[in-house]
Amino acid sequence: MIKAVVIDDEKNNREKLLNLLIKNCPNIEIVGEANGVRSGISIIREKIPDLVFLDVRMGDGTGFDLLNRFESIDFKVIFVTAFEEFALKAFRFSAIDYLLKPVDPLELKDAVMKVSGQLSQENQEQLSNLSESVQSGKLKKIALRDLDNIYLVNIDNIVHCDSAGNYVRFVITDQNDILISKQLKEYEELFADLGFFRVHKSYLINLLHAKRFEKADGGFVVMSDESRIPVASRKREQLLEIFRRL
Repeated sequence: MIKAVVIDDEKNNREKLLNLLIKNCPNIEIVGEANGVRSGISIIREKIPDLVFLDVRMGDGTGFDLLNRFESIDFKVIFVTAFEEFALKAFRFSAIDYLLKPVDPLELKDAVMKVSGQLSQENQEQLSNLSESVQSGKLKKIALRDLDNIYLVNIDNIVHCDSAGNYVRFVITDQNDILISKQLKEYEELFADLGFFRVHKSYLINLLHAKRFEKADGGFVVMSDESRIPVASRKREQLLEIFRRL
């Protein structure tokens, strides 16, 4: 059994989540609940849970305030949030599990299943990255998760992303390439406002690393790592217009 605590300042939300857990997640044992940051800290220290369902905004502070009170976080965290679009993007960038209010039973089961398959200490850097992003309003790093590891990567250091079937290859300036089991379209959406441009169905480039455009062979962008990225004919004029504005 996974020992869990629910922390939310609204009693109605706690009761709904508890009922969903009882009906859909028989491997979860609820060992406590709390209605804010201070009471949440106390219940975690008292019950030592494996998993904490944590509201983001509460009357006496935020979920981040609560987490910052622990020197090390030796429990898994699933945030339960009604956050706006930017903050949701920050959660995705940090690879932190979250559920949107009102909580969907299927998404709850999926999140709990992930936790049961990887019960270990939550990556402290991921949580720090998430907290910094949400509170500063700036996305600086992204957590990339493969089968074995989670890599925290500076977004500015990503040169380009290449589609490889059901995988995306990240080419990065200061480390080896990283292969992620996701579709390129997902990262095109994530990076839409961060200076990235999809020049081809198989390539997403970081304009910070674009050195020049070559007209030969239909058109290529030469990147800072000297790779030549093909530009689709329908993307060519749009890319050249972006270059003219830079």
